[in-house]
Amino acid sequence: MMTTSRRRFLGYVLAAPVLVAAASPGEAQAAELLDLNDIMTAAALPTSGLIAVEINADGTVSFALPRAEVGQGITTSTAMLIAEELAVPLHRVKVTLADARPELLFNQLTGASNTTISTYTPIRVAAAVARQRLLAAAATEFGSSDLRLADGVISTRDGRRIGIGELATKAASPRTLAVPVELTAKDDFTVIGRPHGRVDARDAVTGRKRFAMDVTVPGAKPAMVCRPPTINGKPGTVANLDQVRAMPGVTDVVTISTGVAVRADTFGQCIDAVRALRVTWKPGTVEGQSDATVLRELASAELPLGPRPITPYVEGRFTFHFRSNSALEPNCAIADVRDGRAEIWSALKSPIVARQSIAARLGLPVGAVTVHVTEGGGSFGRKLFFDAALEAAELSQRIGKAVKLMWHRADDSRQGRTHPMATSRVRIAYAGNLVLGFEQRHTSVTTDLGHGLGELFTAMAAKLPIGDKAFAQTFFQFSHTSPYDFGLHSRLLSETGKGFNTGSMRNVYSPDTTCARELVVDQVAARMGRDPYRFRHDLLRGDRSRAVLRAVAETGGWGRALPTGVAQGIAFHAEYKGVSACLVEIDCRPETVNRPIRDGVAGPRVTRAVFAVDVGLAVNPLGLEAQMMGCVMDGIALALTSSLHLRDGYFLEASWDNYFYTRQWNTPPDLRIIIMPSDSDQPGGAGELGVSAAMAAVACAYGRATGTMPTTFPINHGTLSFVPKPTVPPIPASPVDGLDHVR
Repeated sequence: MMTTSRRRFLGYVLAAPVLVAAASPGEAQAAELLDLNDIMTAAALPTSGLIAVEINADGTVSFALPRAEVGQGITTSTAMLIAEELAVPLHRVKVTLADARPELLFNQLTGASNTTISTYTPIRVAAAVARQRLLAAAATEFGSSDLRLADGVISTRDGRRIGIGELATKAASPRTLAVPVELTAKDDFTVIGRPHGRVDARDAVTGRKRFAMDVTVPGAKPAMVCRPPTINGKPGTVANLDQVRAMPGVTDVVTISTGVAVRADTFGQCIDAVRALRVTWKPGTVEGQSDATVLRELASAELPLGPRPITPYVEGRFTFHFRSNSALEPNCAIADVRDGRAEIWSALKSPIVARQSIAARLGLPVGAVTVHVTEGGGSFGRKLFFDAALEAAELSQRIGKAVKLMWHRADDSRQGRTHPMATSRVRIAYAGNLVLGFEQRHTSVTTDLGHGLGELFTAMAAKLPIGDKAFAQTFFQFSHTSPYDFGLHSRLLSETGKGFNTGSMRNVYSPDTTCARELVVDQVAARMGRDPYRFRHDLLRGDRSRAVLRAVAETGGWGRALPTGVAQGIAFHAEYKGVSACLVEIDCRPETVNRPIRDGVAGPRVTRAVFAVDVGLAVNPLGLEAQMMGCVMDGIALALTSSLHLRDGYFLEASWDNYFYTRQWNTPPDLRIIIMPSDSDQPGGAGELGVSAAMAAVACAYGRATGTMPTTFPINHGTLSFVPKPTVPPIPASPVDGLDHVR
């Protein structure tokens, strides 16, 4: 966006009956693109002028956010930006989610922690244009330019007052006008940078918050799909179709591309019907594969490290098993496809591509498909994919009725998107007190970065002649950094196999690569006789990086005396204009690891976690703190307990009773989040930032507590004894009901 100073911008008053203001799309600066977030921000910039703030006659302010709210709190931070520039109470800013808008091109993707970075200035400019027009209309009304705008009311020195709603029509324009504006200075902020509770908090805790399954569409009845026993298997014949159609409440049973779909009066009746179906299935895309076979394939695909150095070096090889996105809200969508048109409701992070794909699946013109974006109950990358919306649309078209389709929890664990299995080799060469070189070779089951990463990558980079492998390499290099002064750096990605349903789980490659790197950093420090914290601090680039590491070390009491079997770990991660560090303490004493736990899991317990983050300007420090708390829980899970077990082409886990995300017993009772002060007037990315440092710190702490560097993650993968509870099994999605005795 072109500007003569950091605060002066050009915006627009759009032709409308009430005041509607937008930012100028401007032109991208000729600055160097430093990371993936820069690329995404530059791609969004040309259509930023199509994002508008509207003043309503009742004095409220409306804004349709072209991003997906999936629990990260962006509707709150967006409302704060508008409230700041328009000087209105936060509760009077109504932020909704925009329908799929193809004219936005690459500006309707939620991912890579880019929302706040790319929308921060355009939203503020649009609000500032509206403020300026309201003041001009009030000056005409009162015959005075000596005005004050506060709490949504414009007043004169002599006490005359008028609400912004009363000026909404008068401030409007019959034609689009270019308007230069000046944004509020950081020193004058009264909303941005102050902690605010979420605008949807009350609705969330009282059950009034509306997700896809809460939308009322006439005639939309529950629907579920009987899915294959192996990943991506296809339906063949159904032996008892007529009997299932005759079951209580069942209205329709039809075969679709991914299975056999059932529509009924209730979801309970759908489950009964799905369980009753007798389907002959065709082989899946990874038939017969298991963890062991995938690991052999990864080993054969590994790129070699360089020649062995003549100096001393430390080398490690690490294995990371399949993991689930594990969002709280089941995968779901509503579809009404009739009379040559389609209408879809779902929590979608790439709605433009979803609209295009649904139109192609249905054989309809894109203009005949309307996609509504609903709020989502978690994502962690899962809702970059829209398979539920595709299925709902296909089913609705087949039967000519509206459907409210929901995946069973077991379906998402076994047939949904997973973080791919991977290995990572790291070598660090040193001589004396000098680190001479860093090499990393990361090998992974192919991560789907096509439609799953949205419009920008699907329509552009993922389709370029360079090929998907070259694009994945580019994504790998641009999505995270090597933060230390480690001499010569060499970091490469190799991917293999495409039969799995993989996706961009929170942080994508970074948790695995950072964990592997930080573990070897600990080993090098030990070889040199250096303290792990001081070694990192001395070699980190930049004052911000050293400051977050120093903050966790000081707050967490790095180096304090601890019992044998209890230890501290410390780690660092930088990504998308943000830097972070984490210190944890872990208890690996036998009496802790072997104690009985109610849900069947025992193991090392994280007892303390201190996390420091610097994202530049924190729009909502309270929201940022909550984000980092969630990231720490993710990091603990990835390091210690959360994984999927692959056997004969299917995953064994079916729900959280046997997919072991961080439990209450393993949540650190002492958890502190430090939001670092910053002089920056620009925000950085935060949604994904905290996972990598947290995971790596837990791994490093475990290594110091046990005296053995962990090399397989999660650490408890395959080592815990777990017997499924004798309950009614979920919808059969594999040849076994529930989880076999594998832990």
